[in-house]
Amino acid sequence: MQEEQIALDRGTARGFVIPLGPVNLVGAVAPRGIVGCGAIDVQALERFGYPAARVRPTRGDSIATIRDLLEGEIREANPSASGLGITPGMSGMQALELLC
Repeated sequence: MQEEQIALDRGTARGFVIPLGPVNLVGAVAPRGIVGCGAIDVQALERFGYPAARVRPTRGDSIATIRDLLEGEIREANPSASGLGITPGMSGMQALELLC
C-alpha cells in the first residue's frame, strides 16, 4: 500500500493506493469525507452519513494513481457530499478541498 499526504488550502488529506491484482484502489480521506475511484461505494457510505464522491478518469482508462484521482472528474457524490457543495464535473482536488 502506498500512502501520501495531500496539501490542501485548508489542511491536509491522506491519499492511498492499494494494489488489487490488475487494478488499484485509490482514494483520499479528508477530515470530512472521502474522494475515491470507481470502486468506492458512495451510496453505502451515505447510510452512515459519511460524505463520499466517486471520480472518473480524465486521462487513461482508470484511476491508477493519486494524481489521477486529483485530476479526475467527480462522477457521483452522495447526498452528504452534495450538501458540502460537491457536484459532478468538478475535479477530485476541488472536491477534496470541500471535505477539508
